[in-house]
Amino acid sequence: MWTQIGRRLVAWAERWVPDPFVFAVGLTLVALFLGILLTGTSPAGMVAHWNHGFWNLLEFSMQMSLILVTGHALAASRPIHSLLIRMADLPRSRRGAVALVCLAAMLAGLLNWGLGLILGALLAREVGVAASRKGLKVHYPLLGAAGYTGMMVWHGGLSGSAPLNVATPGHFLEERIGLLPVTDTIFSFNNLGITLALLALTPLVLGAMHPREEEEILPVGDYVEADEAPPPPPPDPTTATPASKLEDSRVLAWVTAGMGLAWSVWSLAGPALHGEGMARVMAGIDLNSINFFFLFLGLAFHGSLRAYTAAVGEATTGAAGIVLQFPFYAGIMGMVGGSGLITLASNWMTDCADLVMQTTGLQVFPLLAFLSAGLVNLFVPSGGGQWAIQGPIAVEAALQMKLEVGRAVMAVAYGDEWTNMLQPFWALPLLAITRLAARDLIGYTLPLMVVAGLVVGIGLMMP
Repeated sequence: MWTQIGRRLVAWAERWVPDPFVFAVGLTLVALFLGILLTGTSPAGMVAHWNHGFWNLLEFSMQMSLILVTGHALAASRPIHSLLIRMADLPRSRRGAVALVCLAAMLAGLLNWGLGLILGALLAREVGVAASRKGLKVHYPLLGAAGYTGMMVWHGGLSGSAPLNVATPGHFLEERIGLLPVTDTIFSFNNLGITLALLALTPLVLGAMHPREEEEILPVGDYVEADEAPPPPPPDPTTATPASKLEDSRVLAWVTAGMGLAWSVWSLAGPALHGEGMARVMAGIDLNSINFFFLFLGLAFHGSLRAYTAAVGEATTGAAGIVLQFPFYAGIMGMVGGSGLITLASNWMTDCADLVMQTTGLQVFPLLAFLSAGLVNLFVPSGGGQWAIQGPIAVEAALQMKLEVGRAVMAVAYGDEWTNMLQPFWALPLLAITRLAARDLIGYTLPLMVVAGLVVGIGLMMP
C-alpha cells in the first residue's frame, strides 16, 4: 500500500512540483503581495524592504554551504571509504543490512548532515554490492531509503541549522533572544529523548518493510555494476615538480590539519579543564566551530592539499542551491520583518494556541510550529533557508506566550527534517551515487515520515 501511494505522489511531484528556486521566487512574490494587502505597505516600500534584507544572510549562507561541503569531502576520503567497505561485509541477514545502513546514516547525520547524506549513500551501495557477492538477496531500494534517514534526524545533532544559528554570535535574531546555548536545544532532555526514540524505531520500521517474496526483491545488480572502479594511481615521484610536491605533501597537509584539530579540541577541553562547567563547554559549539573541525578533519583524512582540493571541488556542486536561493530567503525575511507581516503571523499562531489552550488545557504551540514547518519544508527544502523565513515568526510567538524559545527553535527544526522523507531535494546526491530514482525511495520513506511525526509530536507535547 505504502509503495503504491509513494509512486503516485512521485508521479504527481514530477508533473507539478518545479525546481526549489521557483519556490524561492514564488514566495518572494507572495510576501510582496501579502505585505501590500495586509499591512498597507506600498509596493515601493515592500521592494525597499526586500532590497534591504537581500544580502543579510551572506555569512549564514557560507556556513550552510560549508556544512555540506566539508561533510561531503570527509565522506569521500580514502579512510572513510575503506571503513565503509569493511562495514559492508558485516550483515548476515536482510534486516541486518538495512539496519546497519540506517543506523550509520543517522549517526553520521547527527555529526554532520552532509557527512550523513553522502556516507549513507556510499554505505547503501557498498552493502548492496557485498550482499550480492555473498549471495544475500537484499532489496536495494530499501537500502537507499535507509541511507537517506540521516536527513530525518540531523537537526537534533551537531550541524542543526536552527539550533547552531541561535548559538552563534551575530545571528539575525540576537537582538530578540540573545545567544541561545546548545544546552537549551541540541543537548536538551527533550531533544535527546526524541532523537533516541527515532534511532531505535527507524531501523525496526525499515526492516519490517523488506519484501518477503523473492520476486519482489530488487538486488543491487539491477541498478549498478558490482565491480568497483579502480582507485586512481598514486603520483609518480619521477615526474614530480617542486609545485606538485607541495600539493601532494602529507607533511604540509597533516601539520595544517593538526593545528586546526588541536585548536578544536582545546577550545572545548580548555573550559572543562579550568572547571568552568559543562554549560561553558557547550557554549563553544556553534556553526563556525563545527565547520572548523570538519574542514581540518577532512584535510587530515585526505592527506594532501591536492586531494582535498579535488574533493571539495566535487562537493561544492551540491551547494549551488544554497548559494542561489539564500539571498532570496533573506529578501523574504526583510519583507516580512520590515512590513510587519511577522507580527501578524506570530499573533495568528499565538491566537490559535491560546484558543486550544482555553478549550482543552493543552499547550499546542510547539506542535503547531512543527506541523507548519513540515509544510513549509515542502516548498523551502533548505533547513537554513526555512529558519530564516519561519524562525522570526516562531520566536516572536514563543516570546509573546512566554514559552521556552529553545523548544520553539527545535519545533521548527523538526518540521524541516520531518518532511525531508517526502521532499526529494536533498536526496539528489544519494540518488546519483546509488543510481536509484526518487520513486524507488518514497514508498519506504513515507511510512518513516508518519512514524517520525508521531514521535516528534508526542515529544513536543511532553512537559
